[in-house]
Formats: sequence, C-alpha cells, structure tokens
Amino acid sequence: MDVDTRLAEAWVRAIAAAVEQEHERLTELDSAIGDGDHGSNLRRGFAAVLTALDGPDGPDAPAPAGPGTVLTKTGSTLISKVGGASGPLYGKAFRAIGAALPQPGQPPADAAGFGEALAAGLRAVRDLGKAEPGDKTIVDAWTPALDAYREAVAGGAGLPAAAEAAAAGAERGARDTVPLQARKGRASYLGPRSIGHQDPGATSTALLFRALAEAAAGLGG
Repeated sequence: MDVDTRLAEAWVRAIAAAVEQEHERLTELDSAIGDGDHGSNLRRGFAAVLTALDGPDGPDAPAPAGPGTVLTKTGSTLISKVGGASGPLYGKAFRAIGAALPQPGQPPADAAGFGEALAAGLRAVRDLGKAEPGDKTIVDAWTPALDAYREAVAGGAGLPAAAEAAAAGAERGARDTVPLQARKGRASYLGPRSIGHQDPGATSTALLFRALAEAAAGLGG
C-alpha cells in the first residue's frame, strides 16, 4: 500500500472526527496542567482544515494534488487558525510530512518512505518546541509511535499494520506521561504538581496516529 491522496485525505478527516469526539477530554486534560484550550483549539483548527480541503483549492481542484499537497495545506491551515502551542507544533509537523512526500507525478511513497516523512514531522516538532523524550510533550507519544512504525516496516509489515503498531506505541507513550514532571510548555510552570496528569499534547498525538491506523485499514483492507 502506497501513500496516495486518498490516504492523506482520509487520515486528515479521521483526525478531525477524532478531535470532534474527544475535544472535551483533551480540554479536561489541559485544564489540569495547561491553559484548558487544547481541545477547543484543535477542534477549531481541524474544522478549518476540512473547509480548506473541501474548498475550490482543495485536493479535488483541477490542478493535480498529491498527498504532500493535502498534508501541507493541513499544516498551513493549522498554523493560521489554531492558537496556543498546538497550532504551530502540529502545523509545522504536517507541513514537514507533506514536504517529505513525493510531488505529483513522482512515484508515491511506500511504507518505508512514509516512515521517513513521519520522522520529518517529529523533527519539526522537536526543532520548534525544543522538547526531548521525557519532557511530557507531544514528543513522548510521537517518538514511540515512530519507533514502533519503523520496527513493523523493518519486519515486513505493510502500511496498515505499521500504522496500527504506531497507534499502539503513541497510546502507550501518552499513558507513560502520567508519572512525568513537565519540563516544557505551560505545564512546566507547575513543577512537581504536573506529575500524575496525562499530557494533553501526547494524548492528541495518540489520536492522530490512531486516526492514521483507521484510515490505512479502511483503504487497505
């Protein structure tokens, strides 16, 4: 299974649906250790993304639009529409993923190539947020997701199975933020009081990878 425009758009739409369903939980988690706006910000951002994808310049426009175009547009929309830290972080990540994918007319990325694009997304998050694993951030879910994805691909798994492994890795990583003390972002101001709470950014990253698994399974099954 290669990464085509259908998969990119299905992934983004699955993320939007997951955020719509889970935005109150994300807000609840963020209210405990952040500004309490993570869920509402992402909900607004992905609603804007859907509008952008469905608009006259969306992936169905006359001009060719590959998966990179879809994901780059997603990132640019998040940057322009989402406040707080999540807009720039996820926006830069999606733009990096989109830029790492082949352009229209080039052979599409396979499972291994998409892993490199996901790695570019993680680098963008780390470069912007200056976060390391263990800082109680998005990175703590994205890193095990990428590791699990790459391990699955190295073992011969196709994209749907690798995406499922990544989703499980991200969900585990999000849970593992509970005992951590935050060292980056708004939560870091709480010091030891941030311990015992699941990081909202890591949680939304887990939603992102679970959405990828669902989209890949839906198209590859």
